[in-house]
Amino acid sequence: MANIGFISLGCAKNQVDCERMMYRVQEAGHTVCADVVGCDVVVINTCGFIDSAKAEAIDYILSTAGLKADGYVGKILVTGCLSQRYQEEIMQEMPEVDGVLGTGSYTQIVPAIEALLEGNQVADFGSIDAPEEETGRILTTPEHYAFLKIAEGCDNRCAYCIIPYLRGKFRSRQMDDVLYEARLLVDSGVKELIVVAQDTSRYGTDLPGHKRLLPQLLRELCAIEDLHWVRVHYVYPDEIDDEFIEVMATEPKIVKYLDIPIQHCNSKILKLMNRRGDREFLEELFGKLRSRIPGLVIRTSLITGLPGEGEEEFEELCKFLREQRLERVGAFAFSPEEGTPAAEMEFVDAEIAQKRAEIIEMIQSGIMDDYNAAMIGRKLEVLVEGYDEEFEQYYGRTYADSPDIDGRVWIACDEPLTEGTFINVCIDSCIEGDLAGYVLEDEE
Repeated sequence: MANIGFISLGCAKNQVDCERMMYRVQEAGHTVCADVVGCDVVVINTCGFIDSAKAEAIDYILSTAGLKADGYVGKILVTGCLSQRYQEEIMQEMPEVDGVLGTGSYTQIVPAIEALLEGNQVADFGSIDAPEEETGRILTTPEHYAFLKIAEGCDNRCAYCIIPYLRGKFRSRQMDDVLYEARLLVDSGVKELIVVAQDTSRYGTDLPGHKRLLPQLLRELCAIEDLHWVRVHYVYPDEIDDEFIEVMATEPKIVKYLDIPIQHCNSKILKLMNRRGDREFLEELFGKLRSRIPGLVIRTSLITGLPGEGEEEFEELCKFLREQRLERVGAFAFSPEEGTPAAEMEFVDAEIAQKRAEIIEMIQSGIMDDYNAAMIGRKLEVLVEGYDEEFEQYYGRTYADSPDIDGRVWIACDEPLTEGTFINVCIDSCIEGDLAGYVLEDEE
């Protein structure tokens, strides 16, 4: 039996894949180690979505190769999107790598590791369209929250996105399997489940009946005793219907927070990018959501410098953001991904795209300042996340904050707090973009 270390990069879906591989490795009798130093095999589960993610993955591979050269680790196995995308190049250009697994071969993690330990090289690329195989997980998130992956792959084929080529067609997990996993997670102490997929809103449309099952799934999740929060990520705007809105509005366990990736608002650009809807549709949708779900916090992602974006289109995006005042926005400069239709189109210079992303961030910073100021004096439920030794203060999250994406709430208190518990906090100030407040006693 061997010591196996894991490094997981990229999105929450990738993190779940890594947790499943860790479980398989441990189930086979190997030891999953918290630190890669001293491991017989190091598994690097990579992201290959955009240039910055690829660069990060390569840096981790090279730094691990340095540990290998110094005798601190044994074999290196690269998995995930980068290995799927560059199946031959990785081992050719980085001879320190001993093996690669594609995104369709996660289930082969144990045979791959054992082949490496026997001195063999590994290159395994199974079908990226194969059904998901159910297995357990070793959580790498804090004990009080977990990501619940309900589907794999994507059928949207946005012109700028490489994901369908790396992850295959959209495949929903069976609802019984999802609910069984959810109950196990809650029984283990998880208080918040974050529902994820490339497109959660399409859940069920590929199963017999071809029906959107996300509303039903959310109702079933809310029926799980001891589960406190359900959070929904990656809901595409054109798939949001009245049934989904009704569930969001009426189920108290579902936090009033929606991650809706729109990427842009200009109708011409959206059409070029093979996105459905236009600016008028988005404005009507956001208006409907806010009117029917009081207190709703909307997160989105925007891409600057997309093909077709001139000064006029960019100004329209800025105006849209100022008018809609979305509470959470991530801005990214367009990255032309080899093999996608958008990479063959005419797009703006990378430096201009980056400058535009910075302008979006400046606009959003002002919107966030106004949002935080409006929270002062409010009493909010906060999930305690931990204690910061430097600031000597506890911190947590409200319903408006997804972990590792959004902000914190700094908590003033006289007594120790327990990570993973919910408390009521009166917000009394803002600290560098984060909220701050004090614990309310029961009688308050």
